[in-house]
Amino acid sequence: MPARKEKAAKMSRIGAARERWEREVLSPVIAKSPERRKRFESTSGEAIERLYTPQDPEPFDYLEDAGFPGEYPFTRGVQPTMYRGRFWTMRQYAGFGDARESNRRYRYLLDQGQTGLSVAFDLPTQMGYDSDNPVASGEVGKVGVAIDSIEDMEVLFDKIPLGKVSTSMTINSTAAILLAMYIAVGESQGVPPPALNGTIQNDILKEYIARGTYIYPPAPSMRIITDIFAFCKDRVPKWNTISISGYHIREAGSTAAQEIAFTLANGIAYVQAAIDAGMSVDSFASRLAFFFNAHNTFLEEVAKFRAARRLWARIMRDRFRAKDPRSWMLRFHTQTAGSSLTAQQPDNNVVRVTVQALAAVLGGTQSLHTNSRDEALSLPTEDSVRIALRTQQILAHESGVGDTVDPLGGSYCVEAMTSALERQAEEYIGKIDRMGGMVNAIDRGFVQKEIQDAAFRYQQEIERKNRIIVGMNEFTVREPRPENLLTVDPKIEKAQRQRLANLRKKRDNRAVRDRLSELEKACRGKSNLMPPIVAAVTACATLGEISDVMRGVFGTYRGKITI
Repeated sequence: MPARKEKAAKMSRIGAARERWEREVLSPVIAKSPERRKRFESTSGEAIERLYTPQDPEPFDYLEDAGFPGEYPFTRGVQPTMYRGRFWTMRQYAGFGDARESNRRYRYLLDQGQTGLSVAFDLPTQMGYDSDNPVASGEVGKVGVAIDSIEDMEVLFDKIPLGKVSTSMTINSTAAILLAMYIAVGESQGVPPPALNGTIQNDILKEYIARGTYIYPPAPSMRIITDIFAFCKDRVPKWNTISISGYHIREAGSTAAQEIAFTLANGIAYVQAAIDAGMSVDSFASRLAFFFNAHNTFLEEVAKFRAARRLWARIMRDRFRAKDPRSWMLRFHTQTAGSSLTAQQPDNNVVRVTVQALAAVLGGTQSLHTNSRDEALSLPTEDSVRIALRTQQILAHESGVGDTVDPLGGSYCVEAMTSALERQAEEYIGKIDRMGGMVNAIDRGFVQKEIQDAAFRYQQEIERKNRIIVGMNEFTVREPRPENLLTVDPKIEKAQRQRLANLRKKRDNRAVRDRLSELEKACRGKSNLMPPIVAAVTACATLGEISDVMRGVFGTYRGKITI
């Protein structure tokens, strides 16, 4: 019998057997004891079936849709051996107060077995303001470390060998400036730019969508990003020039399918912008990285990572005609869901984070940050950060989940969910394409509205107790006021401002003015902006001064309100 007919006959037998099972076994049980609800569905609105069988992932071709790890379409992972070769990079997102205090936390984490750094910057740094700017008052060092100049950057990485450590910096509008400072600090340590290894987030489109730390309008922002691509391709070839982030899209309330779709649509916009700037796709695509959220719905999250990998491979190969298989790979960092953490019964967050981290690992992440139990209350304490890191280490060294590649691959449920999420994401990307691309879709408020609607539905489910959040809307207890929370000393802001004043007095201010003038000229022209930015930070121009020059040329963006 030909293989196709044999397969059809097998599916027919399974279908008949399932009908018998539903009639003779299932129906009497449901008649006596109904299920908890009439319809179970994923966060993306897809029905979750009672039972999955070999019929469900249809149409499913193993070689075309799953394949083998390290090969197109990378559904099962981007490396042939995955964690059998080495574990994912274990990062803890950290930074608060000033550079010296954050440096102590980084060295503590490295001593505890962390294998990569992940830097959080305060809001003034993210928005291009120096610590002595009136706008920065009360925010210095609060949600990340304050970095005003190359001197702060030198202190931040004091006694941390940049030639050996991979550093991820969560920075967007001012990414070019922070990267320039990192390059300059590396050279002061004797580490040339080609030896530096790390990532800048540098994902401005998601700032317009979900987060809000934008400075310039979209067009100049995209220019800065493609200038970074071109500069790093030649000067810092090991650097991941962008981390295209679905994390903040999910934190804003999107579904899993929207997280995939809007993240990859942003990726499409960046790739097209680089091509339009004259770069060949294979010259930069292998350094693109992604950043995803790991949420609570465990099986859907595993499927989400697999679907995103497969869809991106197809986009890069078929849409952009990339030839290098490395250009087809979706490599990603994952952070557990901050929005899922509760201030109530915070120890429950340890369990949530463990489930989310396991989903990321089973989904094939390249690096991982696990949130700390007290982050719904304050910046995490050292004890909480250590527990979060130990969660990763226990998964790696004790659970055995890294001993085989893609262990949930072939699960009827996971394969069906993977295909469903890919289909939903493709439909969204098609809508965005018909609007003229992601920038136009953002400008029209389409993406923002879709996320807002999803967030509203999710919140309604919680308030109606259709979705139980343990310890928050069910299984509650009377709790004492939390103690021993981490706070940032207000004196840090005063000291940071004094250091900045001292810098302005001792530096060569004429050289600073010259470098800033050269940067302004480059902004008004078409040359790459990275060399004059590197020259400016090396001359001790501050982050705020550099940003002000660029504001003066490019203007500032005012977000649109969607209703």
